[in-house]
Amino acid sequence: MRIGFDAKRMVRNATGLGNYARTLINDLSAIAPADCECCLYAPDKGNDQLRQMVNTAPNVRFCYPDASSFLSRTGLGKAWWRSHGVVNDLRRDDIQLYHGLSGELPVGIKKAGIKTVVTIHDLIFLRHPEYYQWLDTKLYAWKFRRTIAEADRIIAISECTKRDIMFYGGVNPDKIDLIYQSCGTRFKQPATAEERARVSQKYQLPERYIIHVGSVEERKNMLLAVKAMHYVPHDVSLVIVGRRTPYADRLEQYIRENGLLQRVKMFHQVPFADLPALYQQAEACVYPSRYEGFGIPIIEAIQSGLPVVACTGSCLMEAGGNDNIYVSPDDVSGMANGICLSLKGAEGREERIARSQQYIQRFEGNNVAAQVFNVYEKVMSDK
Repeated sequence: MRIGFDAKRMVRNATGLGNYARTLINDLSAIAPADCECCLYAPDKGNDQLRQMVNTAPNVRFCYPDASSFLSRTGLGKAWWRSHGVVNDLRRDDIQLYHGLSGELPVGIKKAGIKTVVTIHDLIFLRHPEYYQWLDTKLYAWKFRRTIAEADRIIAISECTKRDIMFYGGVNPDKIDLIYQSCGTRFKQPATAEERARVSQKYQLPERYIIHVGSVEERKNMLLAVKAMHYVPHDVSLVIVGRRTPYADRLEQYIRENGLLQRVKMFHQVPFADLPALYQQAEACVYPSRYEGFGIPIIEAIQSGLPVVACTGSCLMEAGGNDNIYVSPDDVSGMANGICLSLKGAEGREERIARSQQYIQRFEGNNVAAQVFNVYEKVMSDK
């Protein structure tokens, strides 16, 4: 079997969809039969460091647009190739099944006779359109409805996402496979003393801190955690790591006006290689997002030996299990209390961490890849 994959996020995104794609391909390549080839279709080579995180294997290769074509030279051309032109390349390469790893399938792939699987991570643009530009919500909604019509099978990465696919798309649940997002095990490996010292010096880390990793955007609701810092011991700081958006300006204004400049630090464009040491020197992780499709940073934090304080209302309890603390996304005192119960020395903290680490083993490694490969076999066996 020759399987094609949408690899744009694999070579472009350091977190989220990129991590999902890289981890899945690495795990699939290790368990797939010798006669199964994984062809990764990307509009360009993207980021060298991210591309090199895909394991070199005899049954894995990257595929790009023809270098002599305008499709390989312009942003508009690359976008058109990914959404339309790639179908011709899939037929040329005798691809039998194509997996859209980030919620999309190219136009015309069903007509081309190629079997399809799509992973849908979330439908936040439908559940919470207030976080998006009006035109973007219309475009994403059109892509979603076209994709679910083209797909032979749909993979939902959480029960929450499965419910949304059924509700907003009217999709028969028999067409949906619930397969929790795979997570690599890099964060389980202790950072060396040298690496911890390097990262601590680079970011001037406080002696005691809690951490958040994720884009600094309105939906992530970081203002809740910042407000909670008024009620957390004063020798504990908050370190926020993530892509900057205009929402960060509001956070910074609140931080300045409320005397928290010395206790709340934000870092943007942090290399992936620095994350393990950043997590592992923290005391707890906060993830106050109002809505997520899954929440990989929660698993990364637990792998790093941290308890987590997150919010109710989406799928975060699915990601973290019952032994972490979940509060309403508007409950400042609840968030503060949760943080205090998660700091070093808190009663039962180490036991809760151990149970959480046991829980998240379901998301690690080849078990997820095996479930996905079973979906491929199911699709190929359907006439």
